[in-house]
Parts: sequence; structure tokens; C-alpha cells
Amino acid sequence: MTWFTKWAFSNKAAVIFLVLLILGTGVGSYFRLPMEFLPSADFPQISVTVVGQGYDAKSMLDSATTPIEKAVSSVPGKKEVFSTSSDGFMKIDMTFDSDIKMKDAQASVQEALNSVVLPAGMSKPFVIRLNTSMIPLSWVALNFKDGLTKQNIELAQEKILPEFQQIRGLASVVLGGTSVSQVIIHPDKDKLAQAQLPAQVLMGVLQGQNVTVNVGERPIDGKTSAIKVIGNLSDLDTLGNLSVAPGVKLKDVATVEVAANKDTLTRINGKDSLTLVVTKDTSSNAVDISKEVDKIAEEIATKYPNATAEVIYSTAESVVTSVNSMMREVLLGALFATIVILIFLRNVRSTFITIVSIPLSLGLTLFLLSQSGVTLNILTLGGVAVAVGRLVDDSIVVIENIFRRTQKAEFSKELILDATREVARAITASTLTTVAVFLPLGLLKGSLQAFLLPFALTVTYSLLSSLLVALTVVPLMSAWLLRKTKLKEHKESKGLRSILSWSLNHKFISILLSLILFGGSIALYFVMPKGAVGGSTASQLSVTLSYTPETPISTVRDKAMELEKFMLEQSELDHLILQQGNTEDNAKWGSVAPPTIATFQVFMKKDVDTQHFIDGVLTQKSKYPDADLQAGGGGFDGSSGSAITVDLTGDSAKSLDQAAADVIGAIKGIEGVEKVTSNQNVTKPGYSITVDPTRAKPEEIAGTIRSLMNPTPIGSMKLENKEIPVVLDALINPSTVSDLSNIQIMTATGPADLTSVAKIEKTNESNTILHKNNQQFLRVTALVDSTKLSKINTDITKKTKDLKLITGVALTVGGASAEQSSDFADLFMTMGISIGIVLLIMVITFKSFRAPIASMVSLPFAAVGAIVGMMITKTSFDVTSIFGFLMLIGIVVTNAIVLIDRVKQNEEHMTIRESLLEAAATRMRPILMTAVATICAMVPLVLAKAEEGSIVSRGLAVVVIGGLTSATLFTLIMVPTVYELLHARKARRQRRRLENAR
Repeated sequence: MTWFTKWAFSNKAAVIFLVLLILGTGVGSYFRLPMEFLPSADFPQISVTVVGQGYDAKSMLDSATTPIEKAVSSVPGKKEVFSTSSDGFMKIDMTFDSDIKMKDAQASVQEALNSVVLPAGMSKPFVIRLNTSMIPLSWVALNFKDGLTKQNIELAQEKILPEFQQIRGLASVVLGGTSVSQVIIHPDKDKLAQAQLPAQVLMGVLQGQNVTVNVGERPIDGKTSAIKVIGNLSDLDTLGNLSVAPGVKLKDVATVEVAANKDTLTRINGKDSLTLVVTKDTSSNAVDISKEVDKIAEEIATKYPNATAEVIYSTAESVVTSVNSMMREVLLGALFATIVILIFLRNVRSTFITIVSIPLSLGLTLFLLSQSGVTLNILTLGGVAVAVGRLVDDSIVVIENIFRRTQKAEFSKELILDATREVARAITASTLTTVAVFLPLGLLKGSLQAFLLPFALTVTYSLLSSLLVALTVVPLMSAWLLRKTKLKEHKESKGLRSILSWSLNHKFISILLSLILFGGSIALYFVMPKGAVGGSTASQLSVTLSYTPETPISTVRDKAMELEKFMLEQSELDHLILQQGNTEDNAKWGSVAPPTIATFQVFMKKDVDTQHFIDGVLTQKSKYPDADLQAGGGGFDGSSGSAITVDLTGDSAKSLDQAAADVIGAIKGIEGVEKVTSNQNVTKPGYSITVDPTRAKPEEIAGTIRSLMNPTPIGSMKLENKEIPVVLDALINPSTVSDLSNIQIMTATGPADLTSVAKIEKTNESNTILHKNNQQFLRVTALVDSTKLSKINTDITKKTKDLKLITGVALTVGGASAEQSSDFADLFMTMGISIGIVLLIMVITFKSFRAPIASMVSLPFAAVGAIVGMMITKTSFDVTSIFGFLMLIGIVVTNAIVLIDRVKQNEEHMTIRESLLEAAATRMRPILMTAVATICAMVPLVLAKAEEGSIVSRGLAVVVIGGLTSATLFTLIMVPTVYELLHARKARRQRRRLENAR
């Protein structure tokens, strides 16, 4: 590797030009790199939603869920299929193998659904591929001075929406809150009876009206001409004059009007509003697009005086905050590393030479990231933050060796080249081992790889850049800046020599003490909590007001607006969105819910006490005794909880209900379980109509009753050049059992009461029907403390295992803990592969097995400090902690390589014992400098506020700081001890030879 150093000295002008070029391209790349909060990543899940206003859960199951389940059964790569059929909607969630390309999976699902035909009144199936890029970039509220009139909605659709759609880099702009206008035919029961007409006659009123039919070609005026018949129903008067029977027009037995669909509700800050949800593509800059959205929103009021557009939420603000926060931590880390170097070297010029590697390495890293298509996000900046201390390691070793050599020999170019050559192999091997730690991340699959690979690429580029700088720029600058500098003499540590001599003379005592410490740390690991990755302090909250299924929609709306008024009075609130009911716009995002649930999206002001707001909302529970009021950020009730699920599958709904009750009773008393819920409690009263097949056909009776009781789509017509649906309104609205019994239906002998052909019975059924892999199932969900996830999961698994379930019922524990276990398994596998690659590099470097084995000894002892550090800081063991251990593999072995490389050089003219003592004393300063610099650079990550987005790296930083502290001490003492033990025979012969010589 000294070739780089020799080339640098031979091409000084080129090096100066490259330095300036790297700095310039680095700055340019920083401003060109697309900024976003998270990298684009697909989750291994595809969802299918269908909205069917007026259909109950059983109808949705039979008419939509079942045919869709059959259609997607042959989609390749799917693992499990969950379906939810509820009043007014259905949703299917399919999970896939992590190695499946989700874009292809989405196409396969869409193709499978092309053959599915759904009944009238249901939306088409929406296929949703979950991706981090689906996170809305901006929410814009559209308000109008005279309210949501038909003209204003058209203005939003035809004028305002295109204003935003012209922004470059957008994936979509969705306009929400528009109630779909429809022509409603209201039958008059008395007039129909007077005309002796059944209501069903109105079902065919539009049949054959809006058609264009080619009837043939004939020569007209000597030319072959096409002849067609056109129906043009385009106004309400024409519709009202349509004949429904001889001498009877539609307007004689019904009234016709145009009205908005009132099944849904969207309000922003207490007003009926429209929303614009803006998402960007995967390669554009979130901040730049957000600025364009803000600009256009400000111009709307000028262009359209009746309208105002307000950006109520923008993720770009979070991106800028996170980027600035992480950049601040990078700069603080660089400052701390600089102070450490200055304290150790006590020379300003040497310190300046060393820290030059930070801006140069970062500049080259940013350029490489831009060429790799990686965005500037919280993970790439986190990679820079954790690598910044390591960036100076190679330069420290080089400058320290030059510094030390100049104290014993005359300063010259040859001395610098020789000093660099002396450590070149060590720093190259140590850097490659750290880089090798991240190579196996390419073996990870799915979203875990998408999240961690940008982090790994950032660290890899940074370290390779720092190695290049250490071998070229640092020696060249040393030749320029240290030529006439008087360097203070550094004295070797006599204390370290004494401790190491004692350890070498008492190897087994040292090793036994070390093993006891290691064993104690492993014991601590098994008792410490394993948690999920924590969420940041919420600037966005969710509040839900859930009523039982039998609650009238009007009641839900009134109570929701009452709660809305209370929340708008709170000082912490910035903006509030209220939504109730299902719309096709929401279904396109996979967001569907029962119509008796009102959802509030709460956007908080900056730096306010969100918990105070949550507590205030929850104090309102007493005002809604018939509802379930929940509020929170990451988890409901203001907790940071994670959900553990227990799925019960079987053929009998009764047995599943009993099993769910048993499970709830078993786990709700477990410490750390905050709340236990089950969908089996969600029921509503109903009535079953059992038709006597000898008197009538059940299908005909069902069709008749449905058309009488529910709005029924019967076609469409053109109104003001727009195709809008025509709906036949419900003819009857039974409010008692008697009303239901007296429904008049047509039989073979003429009109008759419903009870003459059927039996009516009261029932109490679930308004939600769940299937798992085409089997009926119930889910029990336990909201638990995320910091104790692993322990609670173990307790739940044990409790449920001891349950004696009804025959035919199967139980599966899953949720957050199962996902955590999968992630842990993948990362532990990665860790094992990394250790293997590191060992291979060291074998190639030292050309033996014993030196690498001795170098690896410090690795397990890093766990001692890491686990103790986590216990002291009360940091739970999660995915970021494992990533910290991955970092430690490279960092810890780096110091051991620097030490052992010096030992191998000494062995050419010293005994093993002398080599070890001299190497430890000589390399102690660079090892301590690199360790302390890395530790100090990590401190800002530990102290960073959670809301600034740096919580992603906190667990990692704690592990690295604790592990590196203990590993450094073990490296200086135990690595030489084990090294001599592995060379015991040779060392013994050398000592005897010395004793005989004396």
C-alpha cells in the first residue's frame, strides 16, 4: 500500500488538485443529494381493499372477500393471507417471502384480480404495495369562503389540483374529502300503491336509456354510411318524464334530486374541507418539492379569491430537522476527536494534519453516495455520525508513528516514507476488517436490507476514503508542516509494562479473571430486557373515538364533532383532521375502518408537551361512556408500546370465542402488558330471516329486501357533461320487528307479508369476520412495554402454551416480537459471517492462524463493556444494539491488528516477550487515541434528543462506547497474553536461551 504514498510524493501538484476537487465535489454532492427522512423500502406485504357502502360484514365476505381470496390463492411467493370483512368494507393483507420483488408481487395480484367481478355498489379492488415512499410529503387543506359547494369542488378538481400536479418529482397528488354527487330517486310508497306498482319496477327505469348502438350500414346519397341509435339522458326533467308503466311517469311516483354522498366525513380544523395529499417519487428531493408545494399554496388565494390553501403538515420539516441535528452531531464528534488528538500529541500542526482526513473523507463519501443513488436521510447521516470518530484512526496511527520516529532520527522524506510503510499493512488490514463487517449486509433481505444498506455503504465509503487520505495526504502534509517543528518527546508507559509483565507471568490467572467477567456479562445479557426500536417524541398524534356497531352514524358524527371542538381549544394543537366513514380515496391507501369509528389526525406545535395533550384528551372519556376513546403517538394511550398478537384459528366461531376469552384471561395479568383486546368483543344485534324454500326462493327474497331497505345503484347518466351514478333510494326504513315482519314481498300468489314465507329470529353477531389462510380466526392483541418486549413475549408464550384449548383450535403467537426475532436472527447470522470474513483477512495479512486468533480475543470481551453500558444507561437490547456489536467487530479488531503487526515486526530482531512488551508500550498511545477519539465522537449520539431523529443510533452508540472501552483495556493486556500462550513453546525456548546466556 506504500505505492500510494510514493505516488503522492512524486505528484504533489496532482494531490493538491485532487484535494480541492474532492472538497468541491463533496460540497456539491451534499446540495445535490436528494433529502428524505427514510430510504425507499418495500415492506413484504400487499393489501387489497374494497369499499361497499350498505353491505354488511357477511355480504362483504360472500360477495368480495371470498372471490378475491380464491383469485389470489395462486399468487407466487405469498406466505400468509389475512382478510377482514366488515360493514361497508373488506381488506386482505398478504405477506410475502423477503426475497420476492414486491413490484412483481403487486403486478401478480393485480393480474389475478382482473377476473373478479364484484356486485353493483362496490368499488373496484385497490391493490396497495406498502413502501416508505408512500409516507405523505405534505398535507394541504383547501377551504372555501362559501363552503364545499358543487362549484368549489369542481374548482378544486379542475383548477387547483393541476396546479400542484405540475410540480416535478411528485409520485401523486390525491384530492380527498370530495363527496361524490349522485342522482337519487326517492320512491313515494303511497303513490306507488295508488298506481298499483311494486317498487321493483323503478329498478329498470334507466335500462336502455343511455346507449349508443350501431344498427348497420347502408348507402345513403350514394355513400356507404354507418347508422347508429343514440340515447342521451342529460337532465333531471327528462329523467322525471321517463315512463315506468303505461300512463305513469317517474315523477308521478318518485322525486328526483342531485345530492352528495353523506356516508363519509372529512373536516380540517373544525370546517368541512378538502385535502391534498402529496407524495414524491423515490429520487427527488423532499425539501425542494416541499418548498414548491408551499409556494403554490400561497398563490392559491391570489389566483382564486374564494379559496385558501394551507399546508398543515410537511415531512420536509422533519427531514430538515433530522439532517441538521445529525450534521450537528457529526461536527461535535469531529470537534471532540480533534480535542483528543491535540491532548495526546500536544502539537497543533500534527493535530491539523490528522483532522484533515475528516472533511476529505466526508467529501469523497458524499460524492460516492451520490453516484450510488443513495439519498441523504437519517440512516446515511447516522452512518457518518458513527464513522466520524473512526475517520481519524488511520491518520492517527500514521501521524503518531511519524511523530515518534522524528524524535529518534533526523527529519527527512525517507523517514516519513519508512514510518508510513511501517504501519501501512496494519491500517490497511484494520480498515478492511471494519469494511468487511458490513459486506454481509448484502445478504439480508427485504426491508431490513433497504434500511441498513445505506448505513453500511456510508460507513464503508467513509473508512476507505480515510485510508486513502492516511496513505497519501497525511504523509505529504507531514513533510511540509513538520519539517521545522520541534516535537515534544513522548515517554512510554512504565505502568503498562509492569501490568503486562505480571499478566504474561500469570497467564492462567489473567485468563480466568477475564472469563469470569465475560461470563458475568453473558448472564446479564439473558436477564436484560430486549426491546423494540423506540419511536421518537410524537409531533403527530392519533385519536380515535370508537362506538359499537349498532350505534347510529348520526350519533357518531355528533359526538366526534363535540370532541373535535374540545381538542381545537387546546393550546398545544396546531392542526386537526377528522375523518369518519370509508371513501375510495382512503381505500387507495389501504385505510379502511368501520363507519362507527371517528379518527382524528393531530398535528402538534413545535416543542410542546404532547403527553399533557394526550392526558387532557383522555380526561374526556367520561363524556363518552358508550365509546372507546384512545389517544397516543407511537402506541395508543400515549404509550410507546408494541403489539404482541395471539392468532386463534378454527372452524367454529363459538370455540374461537371461548379460546380467545381463555387467552385474554391468561395474559392480561402479565407484568408489562398494558392492554389486551380481541375482535371477538365487537358484536352487534341483528335479525336472521330464514326462508321456507317451499314457499319462496331465498335469493329472490334477499334481493327484494335489499332493494327495499338500501340505496341501490341502477345506472348512470350524463349531467353537465359528467357521468354520475343514479341511485334508487330505500323504500322502507323498518324501526321495529313489526315493521320488518310486515315488509311486503311478491310471491307466486301475489303480495304477502314477509312472515308468510320466512321466520325472523334475533341474533348477535360479529360485525367483523376475520380469515387467516381461508380459515376463520380471532386475534387477541396485547399492547406491551416496548422496552421489555422479549421478556413479555416469553411470558405470553409460556402462559398460552399451558392453556388447554378446545379441540380444533390452533394458536400462534406473533406480532412485534416475531418480527424482532426474525430481525435478530438475520443480524446474528450477519455477525457470524462478518467474523469469518475478518478472520480471513487477518490470516491473509499475517499468513498464520495464531496471530489472528490472538487478535480476535479482544472481541468477546467487548461484550463486557457493551452490556454494562446498556445496563447503566437503561438501554434495551434492540436491532440498533446488534448493529453496534457489528461495528465493534471491526473497531475492536482494528486495535488488535495495530498491536500484533508491531509484534510481528519486532520478532525479526527480538524475543516474543520483548516484542510484546515493546509493542504494547509503543502502540498504547495510538490505540488509546483512536479509541478515545471514537468514543468522544459517539457521545453526541447518546445525548441527542429523541425528537431530533437520532434515536436510531443511540443504542448503537451506547454499545460502541461501552464495548470499545472494555475492549481497549483487554487488547493491551489480554491480546499479548494469549499471543504468548499460543506461542508457548517458542517463548519458553527463548527464555531458556536468555537464561543460559546470562
